[in-house]
Amino acid sequence: MRARKVVIAKAGGYGQLRVENLNQVSPGPGEVSVVTEAIGVNYADCVIRMGLYASAKEYVGWPITPGFEFAGTVDAVGPGVEDVSPGARVFGVTRFGGYATHVVVPRHQVYALPAKLSMEQAAGFPAVFLTAYFALFELAHPRPGANVLVHSAAGGVGSALLQLGRLAGCRMVGVVGGTHKVEAARALGADVVIDKSREDLWAAARRAAPGGYDVVLDANGVATLRDSYRHLASPGKLVIYGFHSMLPRQGGRPNYAKLAWDWLRTPRFNPLALTNDNASVLAFNLSYLFERREVLTEGMARLLGWVEEGKVVSPQVTRFPLDAVADAHKALESGTTVGKLVLVP
Repeated sequence: MRARKVVIAKAGGYGQLRVENLNQVSPGPGEVSVVTEAIGVNYADCVIRMGLYASAKEYVGWPITPGFEFAGTVDAVGPGVEDVSPGARVFGVTRFGGYATHVVVPRHQVYALPAKLSMEQAAGFPAVFLTAYFALFELAHPRPGANVLVHSAAGGVGSALLQLGRLAGCRMVGVVGGTHKVEAARALGADVVIDKSREDLWAAARRAAPGGYDVVLDANGVATLRDSYRHLASPGKLVIYGFHSMLPRQGGRPNYAKLAWDWLRTPRFNPLALTNDNASVLAFNLSYLFERREVLTEGMARLLGWVEEGKVVSPQVTRFPLDAVADAHKALESGTTVGKLVLVP
């Protein structure tokens, strides 16, 4: 296989996604080299392309190869790696650099491919499930019977949240943006599905949980944050992990006037009001957690155990050739997709 990677030279639209030849790097001490067979696509990758992802600027800058997750076959190991060998079928995570035919990562960021997951399923597994795991089990800690509202419930993270919430014994209410997503959300564990394309979101949310929600999980940003907070129970927790509604659904370029207006409209949470409301607002970015090795290791161990037990399934996968990376970004930004998108070299 000719070694290639996707490179973004500067912030912009889909035309900035260029497939270039890759100079392969041998794994160093404690590292593993993997020939990828599938690569997960996440909304964060689109935000990186637009030049709006802070940790991408902090850790890499321009040019950058996006990508947080992959699956493939080990082709070489560095000194000190003795528990995995060339030929092993694996999947893993990387802080950027995943959109490539060959990746080199620390050994602890690679996991054996589960028997119940294909390469494509595994490539789309870690980013969304680790995000969902951290949101629910590290931050929210919902008790059995808790009412939990999940926005974008048929997407990658939403699909994972529904399943993990069900495992935690919660009553899951999923919000989707189109009728074609309703059954997917219901199949993944939603007790109630709100189709906001056909009904008023917040009226339906109140009917589903008149006393409010113990946890609301929101990656929409300004479009829903204020009302997500207003619909918390007492006590309740709002967990924020994205701001999708601030970004374009077509065209691939941010509207900076809209960004500025949305930034001004984004709610600011006053600690005095939070205390009086008996509510909490929590937020995180998974790309800053790579130094927290124990979090990744513990979370993935529990997740893979649930996969093997059949309690967790991979989201529906849609494939795109690596050369069609721009089409994958267009599809993901449109908000019409279900489950996960993967690139296939």
